[in-house]
Amino acid sequence: MLSGCGHSSGASDQNKRTLNLMQTATLTTLDSTNQATLPEFNTLVNTTEGLYRLNSKDQPAPAMATKIVKPTKNGTQYVFHIRKNAKWSNGDPVLASDFEYAWKRAMNPANKPVYTYIFSGIKNADAINNGKKSYKSLGIKAIGKRTLRIQLDHPMTYFNKLVTVPVFLPQDETFVTKVGTDKYGTNSATTVSNGAFKVTGWTGSNDSYVLKRNQYYWDKQAIKLKQIRYQTVKDANTAHNLFADGKLDDATISGVTAKSLQHNANVKHVDRAWTYYLQVNQRSGQPLQNKKLRQALSLVINRKQLTKTVLADGSKPASSFVSPGTAVDPTTNRDFSAETSFSTKVDIAKARQLWTAGLKEANIKGTVHLTLIGDDQDVTKNVAQFVQQQVQQHLSHVQVSIKNVPDKGLQSLKSSGKFALSQWYWLADFADPINYLGVLQSTNSMNSGQFNDKTYDRLLTQANQTSSQTQYWQYLRKAAQRLHSQAGLIPLYYVRETHLVNHKLKGVAYHVAGETDYTRAYFK
Repeated sequence: MLSGCGHSSGASDQNKRTLNLMQTATLTTLDSTNQATLPEFNTLVNTTEGLYRLNSKDQPAPAMATKIVKPTKNGTQYVFHIRKNAKWSNGDPVLASDFEYAWKRAMNPANKPVYTYIFSGIKNADAINNGKKSYKSLGIKAIGKRTLRIQLDHPMTYFNKLVTVPVFLPQDETFVTKVGTDKYGTNSATTVSNGAFKVTGWTGSNDSYVLKRNQYYWDKQAIKLKQIRYQTVKDANTAHNLFADGKLDDATISGVTAKSLQHNANVKHVDRAWTYYLQVNQRSGQPLQNKKLRQALSLVINRKQLTKTVLADGSKPASSFVSPGTAVDPTTNRDFSAETSFSTKVDIAKARQLWTAGLKEANIKGTVHLTLIGDDQDVTKNVAQFVQQQVQQHLSHVQVSIKNVPDKGLQSLKSSGKFALSQWYWLADFADPINYLGVLQSTNSMNSGQFNDKTYDRLLTQANQTSSQTQYWQYLRKAAQRLHSQAGLIPLYYVRETHLVNHKLKGVAYHVAGETDYTRAYFK
């Protein structure tokens, strides 16, 4: 039986300036140039600032930049001025060169970057990604101590939103060079920040750490909290109990825990531009390189049952890779997700026909062994067991084995291709469908399943290169439809987070796209 959910009111005055938060996975790095995981991004958004930060209305607001910049040269050049009172947590000034240094590090192959595709559109980024030019040629340059010039290959209407993504954060070049590029961001001692808080007490592997106020933060008068305490909590019931005991002020819950508390006074539903899906290994020699086998798997998964009985947290069946609420297609005035959705109706008969035909095409005889990998959160394990049961119940000659491992191990399995299916998610970094669809381009380092379709690649390239809004959205619609027809991935559900929130907590910016910003939070 679950205990009551009344949040402890016995907090001292000291604790009222301490915000207790959770991560669902262990933090592994704070180097913004070569990782892209939720624990990292959740921490960075509260410790480090880029040119802009998202305000409470999900719009870019000046951060390191002194104002919102309008482009020149037909939309292909942005010139930013870095505020003079911006400093790093060690007292170093934030310079324009810190942006140039970090962005080029994020494109340097020697740094093993994983998020290079998002630079597409910035001058020479595509050529760099294709190995045709050096990362040093990226279109960003400090043309003064605090003046930064960014050049684009073509106009990008979403550019000001794009640069709110954590991969576009600056890095203190002097500090990074001093501690060593291979050690930077591996613990609190080798990390420096320019935002409202700085990381303390993080060894690089421990499950709890503290963000303390940055005395050098340019807007410190807006910060009410003294510190933010993070702890890793992978189990929803544990999260609920910690909240009830007053040890968490904002707890994320799911599964039976969330189901039992949906009408609790402390529950807050948070809609996110967030899709949970199965990456499908389409490398040569893999059984799921066959399109019909992938299509069959998608058809046997009862997404409605998954969201209603397994998750039970308000999440919805996914009928498109792009989540609802991400963006409205301005040429049709329709939600992009809705206009590119497919039917999620289960069709066992059709699935079995496709499965049989796919086995024959792939010349597979005997039992197909599929390894389903995912992280070690309870919700991940529950979803894995559901998928396993659905596939083995409805399709013949198939065995699904489940492998749940910590995040570091999961990334290793994915990069080495040691899986057939991988549970993964995409939480939009900025509110445009290109942020989702670009992940599946053949050259994208995030494309762990190695979906490779020339038509799909061409459509996204055309979308990126056109200056016509009508054509841009038309190409995106066609790309989304092509992705579905080829079963490049298997969408499962749209995440709707269920939080238990201290009723005294105010000032939190729960962004639809991007990470939650607690920097301006306070207790009332």
